[in-house]
Amino acid sequence: MTRRALVVRGGWDGHDPTGTTNLVVPFLRNAGFDVTIEESLEIYADEEAMAGTDLVVQSWTMGDILVEEMHGLRIAVENGTGLAGWHGGLLDSFRNATDFQHIVGGQFVAHPGDDVDHEIVVRPERADHPVVQGLESPIRLHTEQYWVQHDPACDVLMTTTHRPGPDTPWHEPVTVPVTWTRRWGKGRVFACTVGHSTAELEHPAIHGIITRGLLWAARPEP
Repeated sequence: MTRRALVVRGGWDGHDPTGTTNLVVPFLRNAGFDVTIEESLEIYADEEAMAGTDLVVQSWTMGDILVEEMHGLRIAVENGTGLAGWHGGLLDSFRNATDFQHIVGGQFVAHPGDDVDHEIVVRPERADHPVVQGLESPIRLHTEQYWVQHDPACDVLMTTTHRPGPDTPWHEPVTVPVTWTRRWGKGRVFACTVGHSTAELEHPAIHGIITRGLLWAARPEP
C-alpha cells in the first residue's frame, strides 16, 4: 500500500517555503510516497484526508492557525500521522498556538548575530540513531544559529552551543538542540533547526539528516 505524504507550505516568504520543500518532494516520491502539496492550512481540518496521511512535512513560518485546523493536526498526529520540518517552517510556526508548540516540543526564540560561524554536533550517546548514524561530527556552518526552547520529551540527537561574548546578555555557554525526534501519541515528530535557505538544504550532511528524519517520522509501513 502506497504511503501518503502531505507537504503544507506557506507563511513568511523569507524562508522560501516553495523552494525548500521542492528539494525534498522528489526524495519522498522516490521513497514511494504519494505526495500532495497544499498551500493552505485548511487541509488540517479535513479529518478524512488527515487520517489517510502518513507524513506531514510542514514549512509555514509564523502566521496563524485556526482552532479547527490545530485540532485536526493534533488528532492526526496522536493517531499516527508523522509530523516533520526544519527551521522556521516548523519551529517558528503559529507563535500564539501553544498547542502546536506542545506537539513539536521546541520553539525558536532567537538567532543571535544572524549568520554566524558555528558547529552542530552529534550527541555521542545518540550516535546510533538512524537519523544521525554514521554522520561526521561536528558539521561547521555559516548561517543562523537557532536558539530554541524545548522540553524533556525531545530525544535530542544534535546540539549547538552559543558562546558568550563581551556584548551578549548571557554569561556562560548555552547548548541547545539542533535535531530531535519525539513520540506523540501514536505519531512521531522530527525537527531540525537548520534550513534557512535552499543552499543549506543542499548541503550533503543537512540534506541527509532531514531526509532521514522524514522517513523516521512517517507512519511505519504496514
